[in-house]
Amino acid sequence: MAEQSRRSYWLVALIALIFFVISFLTNILGPIIPDIIQSFGLSLTLASFLPFSFFVAYGLLSIPSGMAVERWGEKPLLVFAFALALAGSLAFAVLQNYPAALASLFVIGAGMAVLQVAINPLLRTAGGEEHYAFNMVMMQLVFGLASFLSPKLYTYLVTNLGAGAQQPNAFLDLLRRLTPVQMEWISVYWIFAAVSAAMLALALLLRLPRVELAESERIGAWETPRRLLRKRIVILYFIGIFCYVGTEQGIANWTSKFLAVYHGLDPQREGAAAVSHFWGLMTVGTVVGLALLKLFDSRRVLIGFSLAALACYTVALTGTAETASLALPLMGFFISSMWSIIFSLALNSVEKYHGAFSGILCTAIAGGAVVPVIIGSLGDLFGLRAGLAFLYATLLYILGIGFWARPLVVNETIWRRRAATRAGKTREGPA
Repeated sequence: MAEQSRRSYWLVALIALIFFVISFLTNILGPIIPDIIQSFGLSLTLASFLPFSFFVAYGLLSIPSGMAVERWGEKPLLVFAFALALAGSLAFAVLQNYPAALASLFVIGAGMAVLQVAINPLLRTAGGEEHYAFNMVMMQLVFGLASFLSPKLYTYLVTNLGAGAQQPNAFLDLLRRLTPVQMEWISVYWIFAAVSAAMLALALLLRLPRVELAESERIGAWETPRRLLRKRIVILYFIGIFCYVGTEQGIANWTSKFLAVYHGLDPQREGAAAVSHFWGLMTVGTVVGLALLKLFDSRRVLIGFSLAALACYTVALTGTAETASLALPLMGFFISSMWSIIFSLALNSVEKYHGAFSGILCTAIAGGAVVPVIIGSLGDLFGLRAGLAFLYATLLYILGIGFWARPLVVNETIWRRRAATRAGKTREGPA
């Protein structure tokens, strides 16, 4: 029993590391987009196809990855995913052109999509079903920490590599030889390649337990998702997740460029710092959201955060450089609980086929591909501020969920628990 406990702790730590790596590789695009635009001479529309290439992989591979996990298990999928991440990172670092960037980001995104699907059931087994909710929150915090740190790494690399040979550092000297002048941002992908190679070696060496999926976690045959997609409520929640991820990635990917265009802020420093703080405040907001969900109905929490996000976003788009630099990162705090609330409301709105429904909702992560393209296209036509105004539509849809959602099961709050306890005592009294 003690050996099993130790193995479980190691598995939870491994899964936390995987979540860290997923976030580390996923959320770097926002800070480096201004550099990519300058290096490759791109329009906003062409630049927006970079996150599109990454996140469209989620839309294409989430359900097939779930089916693959059911058939072959977690370890082969982990090895395959890290091999994809390694190949994509190396291709980006070596080829250094726009078409290669698009292909590389799709391959990396495919790897991250496979990882996301494979590790969630593994976490339930490793940490125990009774600790699954707590462990999922911990993984979100790890995810947020990595998102906060990756822009910091980018700033460190481009600042020090650009300083030239005055910096006597073997690590930087190696990256300097691998990275073209005026394209120091590519060094990030050499780091990603090294991280992916290390994780691939780890995945090959580790012995993982075979996970028996709960019936509610199974996706099943293609007929099950098709049957669900005929339901109006499934489509409505699919759009909700689509809007959330589109909002998150729209802000993360265009914040640095917006601050540079309208307020003259350096994307390698102030822009990257704003994106880093966006993810950091999202982590803080996750903790605050958990506390609020113990006090209030999740729909009310969603409405409150949505209204606050709309007000904050208006300040960000119309305010001064100082207010925009504060308000755009603060959006991370206000949207932090939206994903978990929408996802839980969705699953609590159907009686069965939760595994297939989860796969459909994960497919909606493709919103992170489509919405940045819409912003970039509108930005080329009318200016980036007008393009970013598109996010009012996605935020308003999320706000609407708080009004029309009718889950079969509502979240337990302190007040509901007390009321249930009093009702139980009342029933027991006469008996």
